[in-house]
Amino acid sequence: MRKRLIGSICLFLAASIWGGMYVVSKYILQFVSPVTLVWIRYVIAFAVLFIVLTFFQHKRGFKVTIKKKDWFLIAWIGFIGYFISICLQFIGTKLSNAHMGSLITASTPVFVILFARFILGELFTRKKVISLMLATAGVVIVIGLDAEALKDTLGNIALVGAAVTWALLSVYVKVASKHLNSLSITTYAILFALMFTTPFMMLQHNNFLLILGNWKTIWGLIYLGVVSTAGAFFLWNKGIELVDAGIGSLFLFFQPVTGSILGWIYLGEKLSPSFFIGGMFIIIAVIVAVKEDY
Repeated sequence: MRKRLIGSICLFLAASIWGGMYVVSKYILQFVSPVTLVWIRYVIAFAVLFIVLTFFQHKRGFKVTIKKKDWFLIAWIGFIGYFISICLQFIGTKLSNAHMGSLITASTPVFVILFARFILGELFTRKKVISLMLATAGVVIVIGLDAEALKDTLGNIALVGAAVTWALLSVYVKVASKHLNSLSITTYAILFALMFTTPFMMLQHNNFLLILGNWKTIWGLIYLGVVSTAGAFFLWNKGIELVDAGIGSLFLFFQPVTGSILGWIYLGEKLSPSFFIGGMFIIIAVIVAVKEDY
């Protein structure tokens, strides 16, 4: 029970961090192309995680040995999750909007539960279905359906692709965690993602002087690289390692809730009664799902 509680806390923190990521990303995308933004995030995140990994390995007095088959799995995680999914997420956010990005990305648990059934053999239980329906209703109530946002077809398709590929990442992280620790998986998967992203970044017409000349952009990049990438990716992978992948994915529904709260605190946005009603649906859904595992 203690292991699942820690996993639940990790997943909640990761989802909460990502909840405030869309507004920051939307601002930075005014100055940086989506692929370049992903590349910069990974340069910062890999540097931070590699230093942390090296420190812990030195402190413990041994180095984790990664087998050849595990390297292929890590490379796959880096490609499908940290390269394809994140690029689609930023492209979708740029073509659509932060509001819709948060809503569509919150559909990821649907795909996680489906993939976990066929790849991991996790049971597709009635409680999971009920929790999923409650949480989905909660997200729709919190955010609502934006008729204007629904017109951004290409952006929304990219966001759905991001949700599907992130679901695959979550499932394969669960597979990899049977042999490797979460810190190693996150660090080296980001390294592979950086390798996949670099050629595409070099094709972009980037003005790094413009990027470095704006302090808001610099701080935004640091936040995305250290907090939203290195920190949140590790927390998510650790949480998925400790709990059932299908159950763990439901914590993604906290993204729009956290985003709304941060908008209220920092941007002065109003919280309508629908926020509290929808938020209650999401909380009940996660409690029902997690209690099934306990």
